[in-house]
Amino acid sequence: MKQWVGFVLALLAIPLLFFAQKGIVSEWYYATEYKQRVQDSIVIEDPLLTLPVTLLNSDGQVFSEVYVEWREPLALHQFSHFAQQIFLQSEDRAFYTHKGYDIAAIIRAFAMNSVNDDIQQGASTITQQLVRMRFLTTEKTYERKFKELLYSAELEKKFSKDEILEMYLNEMYFANRVYGLGAAATYYFSRPLAELNEAEIAFLAAIPNNPSFYNPLRHFERTKARQERLLDLVAREGVITEEEAEAFKQLPIDLQVKQKVDRFPMYSDYVMSEAQRILIRELGYDERLKNASVDEQSVIWQEFQSEYHQLLQDGLIIETALAEQKQNQVETNVNQLLSPYPVLQMGGAVISNDTREIVSLYAGQNYEKAGFHRAHQAVRQPGSAIKPLLVYAPLLEQQRYTPQSLIDSSNICIHQYCPKNIGRATYGMTTLDQAFRYSHNTAAVRSLQRVGLDKAFESLQPFNFEHITEQDHTYAAALGGFTKGFTPLEMAKGYSSFIDGYYLEPSTIRSLKTLNGEVLYQRPVDSIEVWNERTVSTMRQLLHSTVVNGTAQGLTYSTNYTGAKTGTTDYYKDLWIAGLNDRYTAAVWLGNDDNKSIESYSSAKLHHRSLSYLLNPYYGH
Repeated sequence: MKQWVGFVLALLAIPLLFFAQKGIVSEWYYATEYKQRVQDSIVIEDPLLTLPVTLLNSDGQVFSEVYVEWREPLALHQFSHFAQQIFLQSEDRAFYTHKGYDIAAIIRAFAMNSVNDDIQQGASTITQQLVRMRFLTTEKTYERKFKELLYSAELEKKFSKDEILEMYLNEMYFANRVYGLGAAATYYFSRPLAELNEAEIAFLAAIPNNPSFYNPLRHFERTKARQERLLDLVAREGVITEEEAEAFKQLPIDLQVKQKVDRFPMYSDYVMSEAQRILIRELGYDERLKNASVDEQSVIWQEFQSEYHQLLQDGLIIETALAEQKQNQVETNVNQLLSPYPVLQMGGAVISNDTREIVSLYAGQNYEKAGFHRAHQAVRQPGSAIKPLLVYAPLLEQQRYTPQSLIDSSNICIHQYCPKNIGRATYGMTTLDQAFRYSHNTAAVRSLQRVGLDKAFESLQPFNFEHITEQDHTYAAALGGFTKGFTPLEMAKGYSSFIDGYYLEPSTIRSLKTLNGEVLYQRPVDSIEVWNERTVSTMRQLLHSTVVNGTAQGLTYSTNYTGAKTGTTDYYKDLWIAGLNDRYTAAVWLGNDDNKSIESYSSAKLHHRSLSYLLNPYYGH
């Protein structure tokens, strides 16, 4: 009974196809509610493709690719005559004459399937196959088959034959998440389609018929056998000669499978995070979010996410400042340094003094891709490492101090706040140099009081620190007492202002471009002055003195200039050191993800040694 019902339905559908060709199909569509529902479901839209996001290092070489599916769409003229013909002859010889479906083939297929009680014989044209790939499931039911025919008719009305063939060649599935003949060439042979010979093209053409069965990475011999059958077919159809077919069969098939490029995830993960933030600004969403209510912000954010993901799916080329040799040196040396201490974690960032670009990042011991990135996600209280930025540089902007100027380091209380020095030591009048390099807390708080809280925090505004709040505007901030704190990358960015007094927001990204070359973002080159020349000169002297004979002593330095400042939070939960030399500016945070004390490790000065690796001037490009 089931066979005859399917057979009758199939026969009833055939006249409909003829009516559609004569332009009266709309009359028939409204005949029943079911047919109306089928018609309403036909929406011809462009497919959602996912193309690669390619990350280039400072030398313009690919170091990372972000994609789920591998695609490389080509224009029809980029597919050779042979490549086009091998699919036309094997899949749909009447492609350029039918209207999306082949009536005779459908009758044969329906008859065969009715007898066999199964949908086995496809009789699908290239247009139908494209419809199935784009719009429908592969479920073998008569309803789905009927909708496929209607979609095919609509597709042929909207697009030319050449456009349909181009889409088909770009959307076929070639196993292993590879879509399109162009992508299959670069994936399986690591060469563009234009460089493949006929034997290799025929080998690829063997895959889509049944991608699992003819997966060349698992069933090479099956794929090779089908390749030879395809060569015989195109020879019979006159595309090539029989002699050529035999010669092509003898050519070797040497697979050179593309390996997904994914070096340095510590760097590439941050690049993708920064790309999103840049596009929020470049597409105008940041201003909309600032001026929106909470409910409106949710809607705006969803709009951005939709546009952002569309840009990613369309494919991006991201030019970065990654110095591969430097990144490799940092990862290798710091991993080796931390390996005996599995409970410790570290985050670090390196900025080029010349370009103000982020050339290297350290995300943590045993870092896994898309994991917790300690260079830009570990927000920790900075201890005394904040003093140069919040206290002493603003003080020098107001007062004509030199390193030998006297400063009051005696005990102080401001209302109920009475800070203590390390070891509860007490001092009187000291030089600025002594107070700085030995990190006198009392001198820092008194200096902040002299500058004024508002003025001091105003001096931090150019650095765009993300986690400072109004609640942080207290004198405890002079010693690193913040509600949340800073990341190692933020600290390195702030210290880059001590290179020459100017600030240009450090970035990993030089430009964002679409695959067709449209520039979405180009990094600006204009900087702003944040410290005057006298302030910078004095700060650099103080930082250098701290390395030579202060809390940063033990930091290896081998350039004309090296300066740094350390920071330690209560109970030794966090150890900081940030500084610069002639070539780089860098910052390091050392601690535990769970905020436990690491006092027992403080004497080893692992953070000093880590910063030495980050500042090492002998590793660049």
